[in-house]
Amino acid sequence: MDRLFLDANVIFTAAHNSEGKVAFLFAHAASTGTASSNLPWALLSSAYAIEEARRNIAVKYPRAVAAFEGLLPRLAVVPEPASARLSLPLPAKDQPIWSAALASGATHFLIDDLRDFGPHVNRRDTSGGVLIQSVADYLAGL
Repeated sequence: MDRLFLDANVIFTAAHNSEGKVAFLFAHAASTGTASSNLPWALLSSAYAIEEARRNIAVKYPRAVAAFEGLLPRLAVVPEPASARLSLPLPAKDQPIWSAALASGATHFLIDDLRDFGPHVNRRDTSGGVLIQSVADYLAGL
């Protein structure tokens, strides 16, 4: 089963776009991050990523706050280590989320913003075995 760690911007997108690819991931994941019987993924994130997404939803799409809160039971919240066992050259705001993704045993780290992670996208060899991808790339690979 794939363990999909969701970046803050991915959770944000799912909350305000109920017809999008990320919403599909949530719709087919069982509560508390376990996989549904017919699809091979569990959804993970960290409290830090969830709070970042919550702040952005409240400011940019306040009508989507209820939808955002409705997504949370489908996410397993993983601990946040002090630092990552493999550092990547990332902005400071991304370091805690990357650390949590790596420590969680995620098989995939799903992102919306490819700019910061660009050199590591679709390259397990540079990201400690975690496949960093867009949601579209992940779904295309199924």
